[in-house]
Amino acid sequence: MAVNKTLVSATLAGILFITVTGCGPQHARTSVPSRASAPALGAPQSAAAPVSAAQPAETLPSFVGSNVSQRDQEIISGVEEKYHSGLARYQQGNFTSAKKDFNAAVDQLLMCGVNLQTDKPLREEFDRVVGSVDTLEMDALKQGLESAQNAEAPVDIANGVTFPVNPRVTAQAEAELKTTKSDLPLQLNDYVASYINFFENTQRGHDTLVASLQREGRYKAMIEGVLKKAHLPQDLIYQAVAESGFRTTALNPYSGAGGMWQFMPYGPYGLKHNAWVDERFDPVLATEAYTRLIKKDYDQFDDWYLAMAAYDWGAGNVQRAVQRTGYASFWQLYRRDVLPAETRNYVPIILAIAIMAKNPQQYGLADLKPDPPMEYDTVATHTEISLRLVSDITGAPIQKLEALNPSLLRGVTPPGETFDLRIPVGTKESFEHDIAMVPADKRASWRFHFLQPGDTLASIARQYHVSKDELAEVNQIDSPSDLSDLDAVVIPERAPRFMPGRAVLYRVRPGDTLIGIADRFGVSVYDLRIWNHIRGNIINAGHLLRIAAPMRRAYRYDARGRVHYSSSAHASVYSIRSGDNLGGIADRFHVSVANLRRWNHIRGNLIHVGQRLYVTDPSSRSSRQTLRDPHGHAHHSARAHASVYRVHPGDTLGGIADRFGVSVSDLRRWNHIRGNLIHVGQLLHVSR
Repeated sequence: MAVNKTLVSATLAGILFITVTGCGPQHARTSVPSRASAPALGAPQSAAAPVSAAQPAETLPSFVGSNVSQRDQEIISGVEEKYHSGLARYQQGNFTSAKKDFNAAVDQLLMCGVNLQTDKPLREEFDRVVGSVDTLEMDALKQGLESAQNAEAPVDIANGVTFPVNPRVTAQAEAELKTTKSDLPLQLNDYVASYINFFENTQRGHDTLVASLQREGRYKAMIEGVLKKAHLPQDLIYQAVAESGFRTTALNPYSGAGGMWQFMPYGPYGLKHNAWVDERFDPVLATEAYTRLIKKDYDQFDDWYLAMAAYDWGAGNVQRAVQRTGYASFWQLYRRDVLPAETRNYVPIILAIAIMAKNPQQYGLADLKPDPPMEYDTVATHTEISLRLVSDITGAPIQKLEALNPSLLRGVTPPGETFDLRIPVGTKESFEHDIAMVPADKRASWRFHFLQPGDTLASIARQYHVSKDELAEVNQIDSPSDLSDLDAVVIPERAPRFMPGRAVLYRVRPGDTLIGIADRFGVSVYDLRIWNHIRGNIINAGHLLRIAAPMRRAYRYDARGRVHYSSSAHASVYSIRSGDNLGGIADRFHVSVANLRRWNHIRGNLIHVGQRLYVTDPSSRSSRQTLRDPHGHAHHSARAHASVYRVHPGDTLGGIADRFGVSVSDLRRWNHIRGNLIHVGQLLHVSR
């Protein structure tokens, strides 16, 4: 999964439950020593099956009791019935039906005939239900997260299962461990044996592990070299098997963690992430970053199991668990139920994979054929060079070049900085010779064509849709009919570049999802659909997508219920109709409920028919301006500077986001938070 991302991979229903109730793990701020020093105890000899990370919320938090009227109890009961119907459908992957149920739950409260301003129980129930749906911001429903299952890693599929311990499997594994050599401590107990049983005896588990170990062949030599240079155990490679199955472009749609080692987009990992490059997806640079982080965690805990747990949950969280219990032992923390479910399962999954991979004959892994090692030449670039031009010169398919350079987000090397471009092995000398034929400032758009028998200037011009005269001019050809002295020509083709309001082309890779692509490029899934005329969420590998810089839009809602868009940044106003609610309006105009509240100075969720709402940000372009609200009153606004908020007891991310009029996803991004875990005393950036 991802560094410090526990709870994120649980079902979003679980996230919803934690965020709304504030009952997720929250720890008081403490002084953390540099190394855990509590006594370590041996691992348990027997244990229950692993805890599933996907425990659904059984009930929406409720306060119904003797102090609530019979009428209110009946209303709340009906609301929660609809809510849980939606939750069940959500967990089944039926997002459209789930959304309808969630909306119906809200509508029951809005249309119950009771004034929610004066009826405290119903008002609090309303806030809880709407807050739950707001926390998700309905993005998961709109963006189709089910497509993320196309690229599963072993830890993803195993974390949510409860699988029995097989005595035969346990006995076999115990016998194997006596002769298994490893530079990591490989320990067997019922937790580990349960996952061995899962990966050996289920089709899904076995197939996922086989595919992961096949891909290992591409990167094994490289990873072992990096680990050796860092003086780390070689068998840490199995953490990459669990994290991503060696998918360099793996992207977790829930947390945003990406790459082979599943780093968050912005964090202190020494990995560059900008509009052109995301080094989380570079297998070499990400592996080097992994060694720095895991070495730091091990130096703190002096225990590989705790270091792995810290990689998953965060060193500070593990340290506090050690201090709270007095045990610097992963298994003791497991038994005392102080670790999140995902972290409890994380280490046993890695150990199970390591034991099986080191004993391939016993687990049906002996016949798998590892992919050939990743081999390449490297050339340093300092300006934009399109992979399409590189493909022309080297003869390598663009897909192969993308696989060699997975950190390139736009199929073009970054301008104004050095980038180590990987090209097929044995092509460096010829590439450097041929690329010199193309002017440095044209390498993002021009093409290269090796002459073939029968080629003429006219035929080449037709093939690339350029004029014959321009083709002759840039190649200094005096006689259009005589190409005998040339081996190749350059093609002055113009291609779109990444500029505000202009698009670039991105070729969809295997395992890509719309939400993943949107996250990489910093645009919305909605815009991706609009730019590429996509109605649903299905995209196919090889499909070219147009991606542009995000632009502000203004919306106008006409009398027939149709939305109209413009490129203007000025605010638009919507008049509320019968049956409207904030969630529905936010969904219709593709904004968050928190922003609707902030733009219109609404504290709760109550709106009334005829009320006029801003549905775009009224503070448009200037840093300070005078605005007119829907009632004609003047307001002066100034662009806010970044602010910091200290977390108080009972705070949740959802509540803080609502208080400051920002989205939960922005809070996570600004503060490098993977899930919903915050602790009292923590300082959060609440604006940018």
